[in-house]
Amino acid sequence: MDDPTALITSQATPLITVLIADDQELVRTGFRVILEAEPDLRVVAEAVDGDDAVRQAALVRPDVILMDIRMPGTDGLAATEQILRRPEPPTVVVLTTFGHDEYVYRALRAGAAGFLLKDAPSTRLLAAVRAAASGDSLIEPAITRRMVERFAGPEPATQLPENLRSLTDREQETLRLMARGLSNAEIAAALVVAETTVKTHVARILAKLGVRDRLQAVVTAYETGFVSRTGE
Repeated sequence: MDDPTALITSQATPLITVLIADDQELVRTGFRVILEAEPDLRVVAEAVDGDDAVRQAALVRPDVILMDIRMPGTDGLAATEQILRRPEPPTVVVLTTFGHDEYVYRALRAGAAGFLLKDAPSTRLLAAVRAAASGDSLIEPAITRRMVERFAGPEPATQLPENLRSLTDREQETLRLMARGLSNAEIAAALVVAETTVKTHVARILAKLGVRDRLQAVVTAYETGFVSRTGE
């Protein structure tokens, strides 16, 4: 007879399904071991290149894809763009190495839900997958710093678009923290408010900016000069 305790546990902890796309078998195996040690995570497929990732995403319909940027043939960015154009797509967390800033920015524009350095500790990997599955995001602080250095202007914009001017002071503060790569929980700690309050601020920011997700809001913050290298 089935163990009723196991059934209760499975109902209490929704399972997050993951597709790992990376051309290096050792990387895929390492990620699988880390993810499947967690009761709420399950790797449902692996892909060896971008074309394979597109096929597997359609076949197994994972909740989250861990997508390496640099793969032979169709790379991870092109695969991400194809996958996210489909109806009800999974969320994509892009795996990168330090210094590939132009790839990160393109992935941001494509709608990736987070960025993770391939040599990040296992705790960051788990946090990135769970954040993506919950509609949050995670960007490594090192990547965020490079993004600001490369794409943000040296000074704040003198004239912001009307949709950014419509943000309240607290919403503007929240957007700046989002652009630094902070998760909802980290923003809540920084502002000393409840995480539910931060989620409300984020939802209002997305609505006012007319963007589909928080990382698209970050792109807007960079491109308009709302976020500058001076940090304001």
